[in-house]
Amino acid sequence: MATFGGKEYTREQLLEYVGSMDQIAPIEAKTYIDGKAKGVRTVELDNGSGLSLEVLVDRCLDLGAVRYCGQSLNWLSAVGVTHPAYYDNTERRWLRTFGGGFLATCGLTTAGAAASDEGEALGMHGRIGNTPGERVSYRGYWKGDDYYLECRGIVRETEVFAANLTLERRIAMKLGEPAFWVEDKVTNAGYQTTPLMLLYHINLGFPLIGPDTRLVTPAQKILPRDDIAAPGIDTYAEFTPPIPGYQEQVFYHEMNPSDGPVTVKVINPSLNGWSGMALHYNTAQLPKFTQWKMTAQGEYVLGLEPANCWVEGRAKERERGTLQFLEPGESRCYHLKVEILP
Repeated sequence: MATFGGKEYTREQLLEYVGSMDQIAPIEAKTYIDGKAKGVRTVELDNGSGLSLEVLVDRCLDLGAVRYCGQSLNWLSAVGVTHPAYYDNTERRWLRTFGGGFLATCGLTTAGAAASDEGEALGMHGRIGNTPGERVSYRGYWKGDDYYLECRGIVRETEVFAANLTLERRIAMKLGEPAFWVEDKVTNAGYQTTPLMLLYHINLGFPLIGPDTRLVTPAQKILPRDDIAAPGIDTYAEFTPPIPGYQEQVFYHEMNPSDGPVTVKVINPSLNGWSGMALHYNTAQLPKFTQWKMTAQGEYVLGLEPANCWVEGRAKERERGTLQFLEPGESRCYHLKVEILP
């Protein structure tokens, strides 16, 4: 049964009320026309539950604005949406085109800190998030009495004489359900064994993040990344009003279970009409989880980062013996689900 406005309908019953499903669950393709965002293609999905998504087609089909009943879930940096033509892959200059948004994908052959690995200079968080999607499609469709909205595309990380990886992405939501899915398939389309580093940089901001917010994870152990984060280990899950001069703190969560489905919740009882969100993923696919806590003025954000690596760069992963690889023709799949908590 399709759910809309708190009531259930069969397909036939619901179609009697509307001339087009776009009336209650629209999908719209748009293009930014001004500033550094000019030319960025987007697809906007609204499933009638109060939840809407902005898919940034020219930025890896990542998610920009995500809203529930008009309230933002995501953080938007001062950089804002930026066309990938401005991307600079040297050192930390990834930050110059990091607009935040709900999801920024990092990878595919490197993620985390800038590094030099076996003589190759690698910029921060890799190139995939600044790569346009291709063969992009979007649609609404019925499956029995359930109505779905989806956007699909392929993003390629390729280089002559080097890696040839493809990321096939599907973003989907169901009519009336305050939730959505991100489904990815990464394939080595080349003929050489290639490093694989993938990190989902989920950026949450005000009003979801505020002084009443609490982070809840099923972690069996939580470790600070460095000496800056160490003093904040006892308050990693708590938030204050913005703090002048605050330095980012990063924590590593070792999840329980270590090989199975987990749920991370962000709870804020002061929200109007909802209480937060839950992120569901599988540690068999993404065994690492990093928390980025940044509560400075104007840069007030909580980062949830499920990944197959930590954030210290490819050289460190290789040194630890934890660097993953894809063999020629091999594929791996990843699934995330985000839902609004009532």
